[in-house]
Amino acid sequence: MNDITSLLETSSWIVIWAILISIYGILFGLVLKGIDRKVAARMQTRIGPPLRQPFWDVKKLFLKENIVPKDAVPWVFNSAPVVALASSLLVLMYLPFAKETTFMDKYGDLVLILYLLIIPALSMVVGGFASGAPYSTVGAQREMVSMMSYELPLATIVISVGWILSNNGIVNAFALSSIVNNPIWDHVGIVGAGGLIILLFSLMAVTPGELSKIPFDAPEAETELGGGILAEYSGRNLAMFYIADGVKTLVLSSLAVAIFFPYGISNFIGITGDIGRIADIIFFLVKIEIFMFVSVSMVRVAFARLKINQISSLYWVKLGFVSLVGLTLILIDGGF
Repeated sequence: MNDITSLLETSSWIVIWAILISIYGILFGLVLKGIDRKVAARMQTRIGPPLRQPFWDVKKLFLKENIVPKDAVPWVFNSAPVVALASSLLVLMYLPFAKETTFMDKYGDLVLILYLLIIPALSMVVGGFASGAPYSTVGAQREMVSMMSYELPLATIVISVGWILSNNGIVNAFALSSIVNNPIWDHVGIVGAGGLIILLFSLMAVTPGELSKIPFDAPEAETELGGGILAEYSGRNLAMFYIADGVKTLVLSSLAVAIFFPYGISNFIGITGDIGRIADIIFFLVKIEIFMFVSVSMVRVAFARLKINQISSLYWVKLGFVSLVGLTLILIDGGF
């Protein structure tokens, strides 16, 4: 009986934490979208929408009619946004919050996260094909090409991080808790640090592609495909894709911070206890926004949309080569 009671209590806490993390992911993901739109507008000397505009957009979409195209496969068409949102939230549950690990940390690592990151984009591809519309089909094809292109740099980053920690005797080198508690910068020399800088640049370049932001937004391309992969979506389905995009933005930024910038601020300024923990959480959120600004906001303001063949060439050939150079420098630094 005691074992059953303990199991129920543990299950209840897991459910509560899952709900809290989901609420955090949805709310802060929309906040990030609002900040991105506001900052991008200011960089273009525009006023831009208010920070709460994404919340208004979601509310408006949930109030609108949910239209399913006549030629669509209804159950696939309606399931795609649900899977995209659920998978984005699932990835978030594996990521540490500041230096605090989540209840899912012991069940997965960087390799699992790499696979889970594919699911939201794959859901959009399936939804685009299921709509039966020509623009959506073209957008889905472009999304598939983009996915295959940026996986090489991502995989190289994951391999590099795991190799650094395992080469230094760290147990469970691919686990996020190991990475957060053993910053990779502390385990490399000058040559290895150069390799890590290259890999950080690669991750910053991959992030807007993962999020289909300008200049890597060929799958949607409003001026060419009228929204492309999302052209036929409306109402609550479009709202869920919109929220999933915000959550995925938070996921990618959190992942970058956890890998490359896991340092807290409490020890640096000499604060301990709950106040120090709060300071670390605030600092963590600030780092997320800084990464988002540099890798997404600045890039989409500075560059025009690339063609799909240019995106594929950039990620698969150029960035793939650059990331392999970074891995090579790390291997040289570690003496193989």
